[in-house]
Amino acid sequence: MTLDEQDRDRTRRGRPPGTSARAVELIALRLFTEQGFEETTVEQIAAEAGVSRRTFFRYFDSKAAVLWYQFDSEIARLRREFAEIPDDIPLMDAIRRVVVAVNVYRAEDAPELRARMNLVGSVPAVQASAAPHYDAWERTVAEFAARRLGQPADDLYPLAIGRATLAVCRAAFDRWVIGADSDLTVYLDLAIRALGDGFSMPSPTPARN
Repeated sequence: MTLDEQDRDRTRRGRPPGTSARAVELIALRLFTEQGFEETTVEQIAAEAGVSRRTFFRYFDSKAAVLWYQFDSEIARLRREFAEIPDDIPLMDAIRRVVVAVNVYRAEDAPELRARMNLVGSVPAVQASAAPHYDAWERTVAEFAARRLGQPADDLYPLAIGRATLAVCRAAFDRWVIGADSDLTVYLDLAIRALGDGFSMPSPTPARN
């Protein structure tokens, strides 16, 4: 049966209840974890999800894009939170509060997030796809800083703030994935506070859960 015939056949039978981009994402993440990113094919993911290959590509541009699905949603949340945070909160405090707020996860979701971050940090094909996602994240922070500073978003300070904030947040994520000893927001809060303080204090150790 050709792919087009498979599509028509699935359409006649109807898509399985609950199949969505999120459902496909979770299946892909499980397969990546169990058998490896490179060893998992789009066809395998689609078959497990009960959808066609074509449907997979309606949800995601590529196999690697699956791992950025939640990250891109976070960027949209950052924009909303930055638009609402009061103007009287100092710039770096505002950035810290917003970034921490959009990274609050339930305890039961932590294993999924760790699995995702492990893949993002260890698979060359996923790392190669990171640039546009990281650029969008740091640009969101830079645009907020620019509004506060009354400067263009591509001026030195807004750019530096966006890129520096991304860097310390990536360090926080990396340390959290390795440590598995505290809530992610603890690491993010400490990292952005240290950035705002110019790293003037000794590095604290996050409290264990």
